[in-house]
Amino acid sequence: MSARTDGRLQSWLSVRHSLRAEAAVVLVLYGLYELARGIVVGDAAEAVRHARQLVTLERSTGVFIEERMQDAAHAFPGLIDLLSISYLTFHLAVTVVVLLWLHRRRPAAFPIVRTTFVLASGLALVGYLVYPTAPPRLSGIGITDTVSGGHIDLNSGLVSSLYNPHAAVPSMHIGYALVVAASLLRYGRRVAVRAVGALYPPFVLLVVVATGNHFLLDALAGAVVVGVAAGGALLLARPAADAVGLARFPERRAPGQAPESAGPGGRGLGRRGRAERAVARRRRSGCFEHARRYA
Repeated sequence: MSARTDGRLQSWLSVRHSLRAEAAVVLVLYGLYELARGIVVGDAAEAVRHARQLVTLERSTGVFIEERMQDAAHAFPGLIDLLSISYLTFHLAVTVVVLLWLHRRRPAAFPIVRTTFVLASGLALVGYLVYPTAPPRLSGIGITDTVSGGHIDLNSGLVSSLYNPHAAVPSMHIGYALVVAASLLRYGRRVAVRAVGALYPPFVLLVVVATGNHFLLDALAGAVVVGVAAGGALLLARPAADAVGLARFPERRAPGQAPESAGPGGRGLGRRGRAERAVARRRRSGCFEHARRYA
């Protein structure tokens, strides 16, 4: 990839575009992600072997609690059904709501968060290809599938054609939940919003483990993937976000730091920044006209 192409890509990722453009790109990328995730299906025997390797590692470190968590959830009437519904719906619904909120309410932060999601999804595909792993419910270790049943079956039919049952490592339910939580904690102004951000990842962890869809080590892998993706997103999107912030809030500049444009023609400055630039141009034009009259 040429330096010019790299520059264009970084420029695009560093800016919040219109909601229509962002939605189109995100939908296409997520569709390709799910399609590739469904295509990259490893050997079932190998996936089960990898799953049992995780079980052995967890038992050796004393953190194999998946079976006990599922038993505990079954002890509360209706809880396992609630967790199963949450597994199917929260992953995408909450993520979309938070992205829409950032796009509308926190435009300077949106590029970093969106880019983190994109990079994390790409890294996760590599994990599914390199280390295909069966979820606990398909590993033959006594953990049941609480999600499949009734009108939904993750293991057959149309759903299974795009669903990779051996894509347990990393857990992007946990990965996405951590990005959502970080966004709410960093950019939320109300205590209730931040509280939701703090509680969301533990809730998702309970959901994915109690329903038999992920091991604890899957969750840890998801957290690592998101950490790497966030670092990459900061490198790609942070410069423009900083420029926008300095243009809108000049008091954040260090002493002696000159104002910088956030983009060609003031793009990315926001309504207030463009208005201030227009006023400055009119003032300069007036001064030149005054000097020409009395020359």
